[in-house]
Amino acid sequence: MQTRLSTHPPRVAPLPTGLWSLGAGLLALLLWDASGLDLWAMRQVGSATGFAWRDAWFTGQFIHQGGRLLSWLVLAFIVLANLRPARVLPALNRRERLSWLLVTLACLAAVSLIKRVSLTSCPWDLHEFGGAARYVSHWALGLRDGGGGHCFPSGHASAAFAFLCGGWVLGRAYPRGARAWVATVVSLGVVYGVGQMLRGAHYPSHTMWTAWVCWAVTVAAAQAGSWRVSRLAVA
Repeated sequence: MQTRLSTHPPRVAPLPTGLWSLGAGLLALLLWDASGLDLWAMRQVGSATGFAWRDAWFTGQFIHQGGRLLSWLVLAFIVLANLRPARVLPALNRRERLSWLLVTLACLAAVSLIKRVSLTSCPWDLHEFGGAARYVSHWALGLRDGGGGHCFPSGHASAAFAFLCGGWVLGRAYPRGARAWVATVVSLGVVYGVGQMLRGAHYPSHTMWTAWVCWAVTVAAAQAGSWRVSRLAVA
């Protein structure tokens, strides 16, 4: 068996896809969780009467509902790119298009699955913010806080961070577009996270963990894709 070198230029993704960067992000998240800053942050925007921004038009309709609609439109665009490859982003190959769709769906599914089994309630459920629950760390597995649960991580933030894989998929054919895509996704994720924090719907860590989970799924897909391409280069 002979080794054949690929004639394609190496892909430079604008998204950090190395395991070391993923591990560094995980360490930073664990340090945040250990700091107790989640509850401190919520106390800056909430009080015993609740959260002033909970039902505001800007956070509730524009950021929350508008962000959800935008995510559906972007997902429809990715599906269209698979159905009309000659007209939508024609420089992408079939594997890239399909990967974009499947990895995005995998990110959404991963966040949804964790939420389904989580016992952590939302900040607005806490007694000190007018609810009935007590604060319990999301690391206290199996321990109920007296609230409704199923609030960790942030599902709304996944409406942005689930699309991180676009930075990897677009990196070969549209490098400038890939960088703009990642910048937009991260920016929207931060906006969604801040909006949900102001409403009392999520702690900052909920948004951070959503970002990390989506990033981890994307990294796993990127690593698997790179391994497969390297195997195909051997004939």
